[in-house]
Amino acid sequence: MDICQVSATALATALRRGEVSATEILDAVLQRADEIASPINPFSARLDDRARRAARAADEALRRGRGGPLVGIPVSTKDSHWMAGIESTSGSRSRIGFIPNETVGSIERLEAAGAVIFARTTVPEFCYSGTTESDLFGRTANPWNLDRTAGGSSGGAAAAVAAGCGPLSLGGDGGGSIRIPAAFCGIVGFKPTLGLVPHEPSSSGWKTLVAIGPMARSVADARLLLTAVAGPDPRDRHSLPPVPLAAPVPEPAELRVVVSEDLGFAALDADVRRSFRGTVDRLADAGVQIIADAPGLPTSVHAWSAIALAEAYFSERDEFTHRRADLGDRAVEFIEAGGSVTNEQYVLAQFAREHIHRAYADLFARTGASVLLTPTLGCEAFPADQRYPETIGGVPVGPPELDWAPFLYDANLAGLPACALPMGLGDDGLPLSMHVLGQRCDDGRVLAAAQIIEQVIDFSARPTPQA
Repeated sequence: MDICQVSATALATALRRGEVSATEILDAVLQRADEIASPINPFSARLDDRARRAARAADEALRRGRGGPLVGIPVSTKDSHWMAGIESTSGSRSRIGFIPNETVGSIERLEAAGAVIFARTTVPEFCYSGTTESDLFGRTANPWNLDRTAGGSSGGAAAAVAAGCGPLSLGGDGGGSIRIPAAFCGIVGFKPTLGLVPHEPSSSGWKTLVAIGPMARSVADARLLLTAVAGPDPRDRHSLPPVPLAAPVPEPAELRVVVSEDLGFAALDADVRRSFRGTVDRLADAGVQIIADAPGLPTSVHAWSAIALAEAYFSERDEFTHRRADLGDRAVEFIEAGGSVTNEQYVLAQFAREHIHRAYADLFARTGASVLLTPTLGCEAFPADQRYPETIGGVPVGPPELDWAPFLYDANLAGLPACALPMGLGDDGLPLSMHVLGQRCDDGRVLAAAQIIEQVIDFSARPTPQA
């Protein structure tokens, strides 16, 4: 078997049966990491020695019939997620040498479940970008086309999983940072309900926006990781009581979904529109109940921007004031923009979050649907040197607010669960993605719906092995 293409769920079964060892799996993953290091650049740091110790411990646990649900499974984690004793730069030269003495609760749970953490994945500086490049780490390429962006900010995580270097990675999403790179790299990315997965201890930015969640090549694998890391944590103020994640996967005819191609305002390239319509038709043919509706909201990009920019300014103000020479141009631009957000803009943006949450609650109440389906993004991965697309579907878009990703912000502002999963290839042969969004704490139902959709789409394309 090609270990680097086997799912996490299949590897877990093979490990329990003694068909393969954790050490053998890790060796294959580290070899693959060597192969993709130069062309793709998905890792900020390798943890080979630590991972080998963990793999040996996993093999011993398995020999005794013990070990958690992820025992022996290689997992990578984002450079911004704290691990005690491991440098955590968040992609910034200003944080070189910062070694936290605490570990974020989600990674503690990964290791308690037996996961073998083998690498830290690249991020843009402070994770404040929808693409992944920084002065510290360089650029992370898309495994499907090395001249295209992998997305961000969990770009290294998505690129590694798509390239077959570990079946699972832990990402973070404050404004699409799991779902953007998942969409561009053709994998599954799940942003949980805010507070479902522990986010503390962590750096100070975006406390009410960021959710930590899984990146994988299948919905089942994403559920496997999520189940291992979810649950209450007294250190996290947003922590939730236990949320059911094992919702059974219904038959297609039992699934009722709301569909909106553009939410009434979003721009789409023609190939995205065509693929989305075709996918909805296939779902209907499979028996899924389709309802055309939308929350009836304008774009939330301005509310999201006011919060994200202002909180970035106050979070990184010390670096901006005392170590500005260590910051890259994009980080300076983002932080400076935050300094110009007025009190009124910030407070009104916070008020808007309640309106957004209510609009989605009303949408699901009046339709009786489990989830809302939209495209994840309006375009394929764009050229890495372009920074952001200038237009989508002929409509001008661009920074600083990332208004080329308009489907994503509501989930962060209202704390809703959302899953990005591949729905086909676009005109340039790059992945396109569908967005599955549900009600707060309905993570299990969102994953169940995503699994049905995944089965109907049956997306099996992978980047070329030499990438």
